[in-house]
Formats: sequence, C-alpha cells, structure tokens
Amino acid sequence: MQVILGIIYHSLGGVASGSFYMPFNKVKKWKWETYWIIGGLFSWLIVPPIAAALTAPGYIDFIRQAPASVVSFTFLMGLLWGIGGLTYGLGVRYLGMSLGNSVTLGFCAAFGAIVPPIYYTINPVEGKISLIDMMATPGGQLVLLGVIICIIGIAISGKAGMLKEKEISKEDSKKSVAEFSLVKGLIIAIFSGILSSFMNFGIEAGKPMADASVVAGNNPLFANNVSYVVIMMGGLLTNLVWTTILSIKNRSYTDFSDKTAPRLRNVIFSAMAGTTWFLQFFFYGMGESKMGNGASSWILHMSTIILTANMWGIYRKEWSGTSRKTKFTFVLGIVVIIASVFIVGIGNAM
Repeated sequence: MQVILGIIYHSLGGVASGSFYMPFNKVKKWKWETYWIIGGLFSWLIVPPIAAALTAPGYIDFIRQAPASVVSFTFLMGLLWGIGGLTYGLGVRYLGMSLGNSVTLGFCAAFGAIVPPIYYTINPVEGKISLIDMMATPGGQLVLLGVIICIIGIAISGKAGMLKEKEISKEDSKKSVAEFSLVKGLIIAIFSGILSSFMNFGIEAGKPMADASVVAGNNPLFANNVSYVVIMMGGLLTNLVWTTILSIKNRSYTDFSDKTAPRLRNVIFSAMAGTTWFLQFFFYGMGESKMGNGASSWILHMSTIILTANMWGIYRKEWSGTSRKTKFTFVLGIVVIIASVFIVGIGNAM
C-alpha cells in the first residue's frame, strides 16, 4: 500500500512539473527573463517556506541546528541545480514541450538515478548503497543498464527532432514552438538535464535537516520540505543573477512599466507557473517518504513528467505536419525511455 501511495504522489508531482510551463504561454508582451523570474520568486522564495511552515513547524530551527557543512553543501547543490533549472526553461523554449522535456528530463533521470549512490560512495552512510555496491550486485547492474537504455532513448528522441527540423518549414515549426532551434535547444537541454539531477543530490545531502524534523515529531511525509527551503535558495540565486543580467542587457526591466502589456494577468499566470512548478517537489517528497528509495523515486518522478509533457506537446500540435517515420521515431524514443524506468525500478527492487 505504501508503494502505491508513493506512485500516486510521484504521479501528481510529475503532472505538476510536466504542466508548469503552460501558464507561461499565456503571458503576453513580456520577455522570457521577466516572466521567468516572477515565476521563480514563487517557486524558490515564496511558496517553499510557506509549505515548510505548514507541514514542518520549526523548520528554521532544524536548518540552524544542522552542521554548517550540511547546509552549505545542500545550498551548493541547489545552486548547481538552479543552473539546470534555468537552462531547462531555455530548452523547452527552443525545443517545445515534447522534445525539450524528453531530452532534458531523460538526462536528468539517468544522472539523478545514480547521483545518490555516488554521494554515498564519497560520504559512506550505514544502510545506504554506494556506487561500488551497485556495480557489485545484479540489481545495481540492472539499474546502471537502465540508465544506459535511458540515454539511448534520449538519442532516439533527438533523432526525431532532427527529422522534424528537416520536414517542417521554419514558419510551420514556429506556429507551435515560437523560437524553435534544434542545435541550440539540444545543447542546452543536455546541459540542463545533467545539472538538474543535482536536485536529487541536494535532497540526499539535506537528509539530516529532514530527519531532524521527523525526530521533532513532524510528519515524515513532509520531511523534505525543510531541505527544499535551502535548496531553493541556491536555485533562486542562480536564476536571479542571470535574469538580472538579461534584464539589463535587453532593457526588459521596462516590461514592468509597459502599460500596453496585461501586467496583472502576466503576474498571475507567472505565479501559477511558479507555484505549479514547486508542487512537483512537494509531491516528490511525499512519494519518496513512502517508497524510501532515492533512485526509484527519482526515475519514476522523471518518467511521469516526460509523459505529461508529451501529452501537452500533442495538445499543442508540436508534431503535426511530420511524417509517420518521424512520429514513429519520437514515440519509439519515449517508449525506450519509459522502458528504462521499469528496468531501474526492477533493479532497485532486487
């Protein structure tokens, strides 16, 4: 029953993450950096402390009482993850919901699945599986095989993107993805996928703070909300610096005073996007508390995001006008990625 609840929570988180960018499509006459940072303020600064205060009372004390090394390392992982999150938005911007999410999250799933074992190889903890342990057991080897298969699925999806670029004119492509750029998008998506996996690293690094919340009597279901406050601060710093640079460079700070833009509407949709985005990790923490396995939780979470994002991609007709071969190639890539999820799950169960 606990595993079933974990799957449900992860699915809710995946739907939230796979859907969060949709409200941004409703923003009008604002530059990307303007609405991205507004959404980010809700994602990283406003909503996480509220969630922690409601579900893990005393969260500030748990953070203060944690060793400085734990807090600083968790923050650092958030900082690196923030770069991944920043470029994630750019990846979707240039590739669209379907291809952008598939490539980015496929890499994120692959690297995120092996990040905890790598962490526990460097910092051994009793009862936790290291990368060496994984390589020495059939189950661990199956997990690594699943990661390799996941990367193959991503490569197939990338091939579908190349076929799409050849078959559809720039004008038709931009009807569904306004700034479609395959090469630029793939480079950014791969880079984003690798760094985005550091969220899983941050969650593992912040476990002492989460555990302190449980010891104090708070519900284990929401323990990770304490760690999120620190992780999100790292993500906020990264994104705030970059969007400020872009805002000055492009003079997009004038968006806030542009009376021709629907400013209130834009803020509301940006806030919706940011809040929805954070909900993925809110539910992820609940799912992990039930499944009790970082690698399985992470790859299940990523798979539901990929599926949801592709449903939105179909809704937005991002693959309309392509040949059967191209559509088959893309579907094949998704099937391979999802198959890798099951392989990783079986490996972890072993």
